[in-house]
Amino acid sequence: MKFGKEFKKQKVSEWTEAYVDYNGLKHILHGIRSFRQNNPNLARASSKRLSLKNFNSSSLHESNIDNHDDIENQVIVVHTVHQENSRKLYNTRLIVSPTEGEGQVDRKAGVEMSCRSQQQPGSSGVDLSFQERHSDSHPVVDVLHRNNSTNGEITDEYETSNLEILDRIKISNTYDSPMSTIRGVFTDTREKGLSYNKEELKEVEERLKIAFIEFYQKLCLLKHYSFMNMCAFSKILKKYDKITSRFVARSYMKIVDDSYIGSSDEVTNLMERVEAVFIKNFLNSNRQEGMKLLRPIRKIERHRITFCSGFFSGCTVALIVAVILLIEDRKLMQIKSATLYIEIIFPLYGFFTFTVLHMLVYAANMYFWRRYKINYPFIFGFRQGTELGYREVFLLSSVLGVMALATFLVHMHIKMDSETQHYETYIELLPLGLIIVVLAITFCPFNFMYRSSRFYLIKCVFRCVCAPLYKVTLPDFFLADQLTSQVQAIRNFEYYICFYGGRQLTRRLKRCSNNEVYNVFYFVLAVVPYWFRFLQCVRRLFEERDSVHGYNGLRYFTTIVAVVIRTAFEFRKKIAWKVLALLSSAVAAIANTYWDIVVDWGLLQRRSKNLFLRDKLIVPHKNVYFVAMVLDILLRFAWLQLVLILDVHSLHGKTVSTIFSCLEILRRGLWNFFRLENEHLNNVGKFRAFKSVPLPFTYYEDKDDNDGNERDEKDE
Repeated sequence: MKFGKEFKKQKVSEWTEAYVDYNGLKHILHGIRSFRQNNPNLARASSKRLSLKNFNSSSLHESNIDNHDDIENQVIVVHTVHQENSRKLYNTRLIVSPTEGEGQVDRKAGVEMSCRSQQQPGSSGVDLSFQERHSDSHPVVDVLHRNNSTNGEITDEYETSNLEILDRIKISNTYDSPMSTIRGVFTDTREKGLSYNKEELKEVEERLKIAFIEFYQKLCLLKHYSFMNMCAFSKILKKYDKITSRFVARSYMKIVDDSYIGSSDEVTNLMERVEAVFIKNFLNSNRQEGMKLLRPIRKIERHRITFCSGFFSGCTVALIVAVILLIEDRKLMQIKSATLYIEIIFPLYGFFTFTVLHMLVYAANMYFWRRYKINYPFIFGFRQGTELGYREVFLLSSVLGVMALATFLVHMHIKMDSETQHYETYIELLPLGLIIVVLAITFCPFNFMYRSSRFYLIKCVFRCVCAPLYKVTLPDFFLADQLTSQVQAIRNFEYYICFYGGRQLTRRLKRCSNNEVYNVFYFVLAVVPYWFRFLQCVRRLFEERDSVHGYNGLRYFTTIVAVVIRTAFEFRKKIAWKVLALLSSAVAAIANTYWDIVVDWGLLQRRSKNLFLRDKLIVPHKNVYFVAMVLDILLRFAWLQLVLILDVHSLHGKTVSTIFSCLEILRRGLWNFFRLENEHLNNVGKFRAFKSVPLPFTYYEDKDDNDGNERDEKDE
């Protein structure tokens, strides 16, 4: 693989703009080559004037040209272009004779190596300025610097200073739980004293462990960032020497090697100290196990996943064809009793239809996120090495589709075959058995079938259900948004309870539709996903004090009103309810469409260099964004079809609502891609590539500590 492709592949996506512009420099070299090819005589004459002995290197720290040397003998000029807060930016320039047409290099004037992280409240960040600087003191770094890097042991000085650090540390409860949230509302937030049980101390230790791992991985990214930039400099200079025969690579690389990015070993030393402290205190000096945690092995894509995905997807297509042929062969849609029976059992299998479709859409999202280098594992907080790829998700959806279709095919064949109707009692339990198997696998505690991903999903669902008692993170509200597109599947799950709660098959459909409890929950379950999002917005409004979350919560509240009125219209076919349903649905659709395009996708920005879009775009074809906006509008207002109830010929029963529920799932998949693209671009703009890890303590400086002591004395 060529270095350019490898360089692009190895970039930390959040720091793309801070890397050496390798392609831009290659473009300059192509211009130089073209000029030399078009002017061979001038190029040869210039080469004779310049020889290797005339090249001198200028120190990066002493930026002006030496007065004793003639300017024609200089290869590189380095001067300070900015100085602020003990940090210096240097601009390097390669001097080339303008008669060669290589003045392009003068005008492009070197590379500024800087990457700043704009740390936001509550988020972790790191200063990545590769210039001269003076590092500020930090308690954790101070502790690590006291580690003896030669033998990995903690010195007596560290043991003594440990108590001094503890004097400036205040233990805080960072474990967010429903009970802690409730206590924070009804109790005084001031400290009443420190008393912790073993479970809480274990939680503190686990959080510190995670913090060390994240900090170490930050250092790994920094080291890799430095290495790749150094390689890019080396490669581009070799290309320059080859094209121009100037032989300046060694001189220029000496300047780069002497710079902070090339000469500093601070990151390497700090990595060694983190390793020593982490392995000794958390792994009982077991280095092998410690390095497995600090440097997790990247997940290897296996061919058997691809093979199984293809096999089960082929089986899915074959089963779909078999179901269609069975229905057409036996004319089931023309027999009234058969049609009624299909309408009775369809919601049982419809639950799997919506679930499989959503999984397929999510797999497609993951494929395109990966193709366009959207860092979705980091944004969702997946643990490296355990996250599912699009192949695994596609495999799971194919397996579930095969199970559901095979069950449905057997169910219909036995039910419609007169010779096997005496098995009717048993085949009614097939959908129930299928969903029990799925739930059993989902909640199975044993380590098989992607256990970490299953429990991650369960945890997110639990946090959604407990809203607003948990601090809202992106995976929580992202999952809650997915649930808003699965209202019909949630209602089908309710139908399971009603269906298997009846005694006689012929009365089950009528019993469910006439049961008051069923109708009440039919209302409630349609509102629940939107209610989760509303409560999450309320929680974020009180925590972040940002009015945007209030407007977002109001949007979900209008959607709740529209859903309630529309559901009431389903039960009472009156003109008044129809008008109210149309008005409320139209208002909700307009608000949701505006929020999708402007807020969630960040499009339709004023004064954008990309008309009606935004400044930064990941997809190279702009037409994709306009098509996505149009589709989002059409699919949002397709919701009104369920209110208008237009007469669609050849569609039976709940087929219309099923079709539009599937369209809503497809719209959600479209929303997913551009929502995460916008999140990724915002993340890149802040140069963040790390997770926020709240520490279970707060460190106070001397001044703050003294002020705190004085306040305590006054209180006493």
